[in-house]
Amino acid sequence: MEGIVGLVTILTDDVEPMKGFYSQVLGFEVIEDLGDYVEFRNPGVRFAISTREVMYEATGHESYREERGSHAFELAFPVGDPDDVDRVYGEVVAGGATPIKGPEMMPWGRKTAFIADPDGNIHELYSYRPEELA
Repeated sequence: MEGIVGLVTILTDDVEPMKGFYSQVLGFEVIEDLGDYVEFRNPGVRFAISTREVMYEATGHESYREERGSHAFELAFPVGDPDDVDRVYGEVVAGGATPIKGPEMMPWGRKTAFIADPDGNIHELYSYRPEELA
């Protein structure tokens, strides 16, 4: 096996608010909408949201029906230079993201802010140098 991630899927019990958040607030284009599975355009790695029930039906594994009580993942969104983090944080919070922690310069040299999606998953907005994404 080659160490490559080809798809990241966020599991949810309520697709519509999550679809609205990722498409309207964060700007991802919907490229497939099957109602209980939605995939977004994202260069490099496929990105989707899906109901837990779809995954249960696909695998038959009961763990997809279990209640989860803590965060198991974080998505980190590169947004440009440190000033861009301030601007984007303000835009996404005004658009409906839940503010978790405002922009702050971190010890590792990146301005970072934290927001949450409608399911309460906490994600990061961060500054980067263009050569890091090349």
